[in-house]
Amino acid sequence: MYTVCIRDHLMIAHSFRGEGFGPAQRLHGATYVIDVEFRSTALDDHGVVVDIARAADLLRSELEPLSYRNLDEVPEFAGRNTTTEFLAHALFERLIARIEKGDLGSAARQLASLRVTLHESHVAWASYERSLRFASQ
Repeated sequence: MYTVCIRDHLMIAHSFRGEGFGPAQRLHGATYVIDVEFRSTALDDHGVVVDIARAADLLRSELEPLSYRNLDEVPEFAGRNTTTEFLAHALFERLIARIEKGDLGSAARQLASLRVTLHESHVAWASYERSLRFASQ
């Protein structure tokens, strides 16, 4: 399996509902380091899994609307605890939708899996990962 990983970051504010979150129920900030791993069993005609620059641009374009925002005020997240796990899945779905539209090129439709990891710190992170199967496969 071939893997290409890109990295970016996201700075947000949010709060959580539920006593289990303790002081995180209050508004607080988070800076995530985000890794996205694109995996394929084969390389395309150019010898790559995906174009790294194009993948980095795609990730940045999905992070930009959330950067420096209070996620409690983002309509699509209304009523949800925007935990690290939740955000990993939400970003995964955003990226898959863009790949399905062709925004990463036709070779990306041959990806076997994708993993999105949000690092809260150097000792804690969460990921969402799934095997992929596009309609053209």
